[in-house]
Amino acid sequence: MAYRWTNDLTRADITPKSAYLNRRQILAGTVGLGAIGIVGGASAQDALEPNTLEEIRTYNNYYEFGVGKNDPAQNAHQLDTSNWTVKVDGLVDNPGDYALADLLSGLSVEERLYRFRCVEAWSMVIPWNGIELADILNKVGVQSSAKYVAFETVVQPDNMIGVRNRVLDFPYVEGLRLDEAMHPLTIMATGIYDEPLANQNGAPMRLVVPWKYGFKSIKSIVRITLTDKEPPISWKKANRREYGFYSNVNPTVDHPRWSQATERRVGGGLFASRQDTLMFNGYPEVASLYEGMDLSEFF
Repeated sequence: MAYRWTNDLTRADITPKSAYLNRRQILAGTVGLGAIGIVGGASAQDALEPNTLEEIRTYNNYYEFGVGKNDPAQNAHQLDTSNWTVKVDGLVDNPGDYALADLLSGLSVEERLYRFRCVEAWSMVIPWNGIELADILNKVGVQSSAKYVAFETVVQPDNMIGVRNRVLDFPYVEGLRLDEAMHPLTIMATGIYDEPLANQNGAPMRLVVPWKYGFKSIKSIVRITLTDKEPPISWKKANRREYGFYSNVNPTVDHPRWSQATERRVGGGLFASRQDTLMFNGYPEVASLYEGMDLSEFF
């Protein structure tokens, strides 16, 4: 890696878990006093005030457990995360079926406070705990011919109502170009607010790529493959016209059915205004990865 990413925020910038309910009451009172502009406006985005754990755990897309935002929280308790293994294969020096603890052993878990932007034009701010993906890839040994990294989500038909209903072509698959995967911003998350990932958030390990739309951050990973060819991704397979391989957050390129210029912050309150969406979701340090590319073509 060229450098390790450094967060300029501290623990003091994160809402303590013990203050969740108090925070909600204070915000409600502030709105009542007419200071609506403070809540959900530009200042809230600049401050990167994180969402509560309750919001993060109850407003999810995880189609294996249903298509409604509350479905994963209601159904994901059925996910079996015991004895979790991750297959690592393809163009690597040390392929194999790794117990999760062995795959992550010796690697440093860091706290990353990231914006999270869904392609559906809603957003959150989430305090992840995780490991730089580059550290995992370096551990297994990336061969020089590798150009992409492919990922696959677990399939448990008996436990996943969405799989049984064939909501998508499962297993859910995603991919990154190798330089995207090795960028210091890209992490494998194992927790939120220093607590293990809830099943509906992608337990026990999920990808987080903060400058891309949320569907790129694949959940409950059971396979990582290094390859020299661009791997298939689930939403592009489902609708090539609407979902591209790169899926970078880009307010100048609309989804065919809605604008991407603004976003609704989850938990912002009834009267909160929409926020302007930032290019690369506010992470300009990744712009050099796409120099010379037409991002309206490679979307």
